[in-house]
Amino acid sequence: MPDAFPKPARFSEAEWAARVQLAACYRIFAHLGWAELIYNHISLRVPGQKMPPLHGASHRSPPEGDGSSRERPGDEPDHFLINPFGLHYTEVTASNLVKVDGEGCIVGNADWSINPAGFTFHGAIHATLPDAHCVMHVHTTPTMAVCCLKDGLSFTNFYAAQLWGQVAYHDFEGITVNRDEGARILASSGGKPVLLLRNHGPVVIGRTLAQAFNIMWLVQRACEIQVASQALGELQPITEAALQACVRDSLNFNPKFGAGEDSFSAMQRLIDRIDPGYRA
Repeated sequence: MPDAFPKPARFSEAEWAARVQLAACYRIFAHLGWAELIYNHISLRVPGQKMPPLHGASHRSPPEGDGSSRERPGDEPDHFLINPFGLHYTEVTASNLVKVDGEGCIVGNADWSINPAGFTFHGAIHATLPDAHCVMHVHTTPTMAVCCLKDGLSFTNFYAAQLWGQVAYHDFEGITVNRDEGARILASSGGKPVLLLRNHGPVVIGRTLAQAFNIMWLVQRACEIQVASQALGELQPITEAALQACVRDSLNFNPKFGAGEDSFSAMQRLIDRIDPGYRA
């Protein structure tokens, strides 16, 4: 499959691999119904700086070494990839993703601009948290519904249980186009991987794209089940001991077991069967 879509000479091997993976993720979101017209965002740090050693791990072969970050050859640091503003997720490809710096300014040549709201808080998170390799934001109906609830996410189902202690909140300030809100959103996150923007939607921060995708899957499924179960009656609580065990045992947070690499790869193979054009 990759041989059918050769790497353009202007991209390094490391950047091109990141572009292909991110473009695949946009197509996966569209396939799952997580797209929002031309809006919302998934941003990914361009390789070439210190990165966590999670990529490529699987439950079959745990990563070797002491788990410390290491340098990967590639592009200049503090650059990020994000979707072109104006394209549906099904139109995003590896080559038309836009590279920006920490200020959201386009680096190099690009046929499309970016949505200013797309990098207001993404940029602040990437620039401040060294492990924030990937940042995702969606507006799906169940996640937004839960973000509109006064009590937010209820840790009363299998998926939500894995997010115990992993969720923070940020009060609604309007459309996220003001740069100073980025710092406040970052402060609200408190270092947690899931930030629920009240009255708005979820933000997920991952040490790899695969991990971010799998945490977003947990958030989406947790909210779907919560919305459905709340409509039926009173929710059944889960003991704190059981919640702690769920977080401990969840493969989505465990680098020893790939932190979601296997399931993301399975979804990418599905997209390759449907429409491999994202690799262009």
